[in-house]
Amino acid sequence: MTNRPSRSPIALALILAAYALARILESTHNSLPSIAIVALDVLAAMAFALVDGARHFRLRGILVFAGLCIVVGNITENLSIASGFPFGHYYFASLMGPKLFQVPVLLGLAYIGMAYVSWMLGSTIVGRNPASASGASIVAVPLVSSFIMVAWDLAQDPVWATALHGWVWRDGGPWFGVPVSNYLGWYANVFIIYLFFALYLRHQPSTKSAEPCPTARPAIFFYALCAIGNVLQALYKSDPAVVQDPTGRAWRVADITAASALISIFVMGAFAVLAWIRLAGNQPATTD
Repeated sequence: MTNRPSRSPIALALILAAYALARILESTHNSLPSIAIVALDVLAAMAFALVDGARHFRLRGILVFAGLCIVVGNITENLSIASGFPFGHYYFASLMGPKLFQVPVLLGLAYIGMAYVSWMLGSTIVGRNPASASGASIVAVPLVSSFIMVAWDLAQDPVWATALHGWVWRDGGPWFGVPVSNYLGWYANVFIIYLFFALYLRHQPSTKSAEPCPTARPAIFFYALCAIGNVLQALYKSDPAVVQDPTGRAWRVADITAASALISIFVMGAFAVLAWIRLAGNQPATTD
């Protein structure tokens, strides 16, 4: 009996194309409904996580990861909206569509894609399999992956909050209308998700990849594609050119998108390059 070739590469290529299309549409002026573009962005990222994650952790493993993202993410988001902890005081507008309690459904799903990609980069950079880690070393991948995830949010939150008004920070903040508490809370939030997943893998020693030698290259490429999408936002003029946060402080949208582009190039880009170099260094040498 011969093994059938995996269809994952084709599926991943189509998903990456859909995600790239969403990022282009986000950066250009078009007549498409905003909710449709946001949905394409979020659902493409989630689909990528499910398909690529099934290669590395089998379907059960990636569903556990997705469940952790949805449960922990929605609890902390709703808690912060109600109390201001851990992110700060904010509320969601209508940009992201229908809500579950106080949080848009798409926002809850948005955790899955980028959290998974950041986990894969963190695992690659650390070079450690959490399933075989023990003691204090079990937190190594969660610690690094959380930094990678927060780098993405550092680039994206002012664009989606202050410029697009997808959500509104009631008290403003120094980072283009976003408070510092958001990033401290984000780090703690995703670290909890990652730690739970690392503990799950630690207690599932028999978990093996669904494919013989799955690579992290698609995840690295996805993260880099996200960074490129952020850079594209800085290439188009916005209307209006100036926006205000709830405190009345004015921000130039061009400054917001330029800062997002710089973070995407020099922070997100650095993580992607480090992961790629680390991955290349782990490849077995070949002889002629």
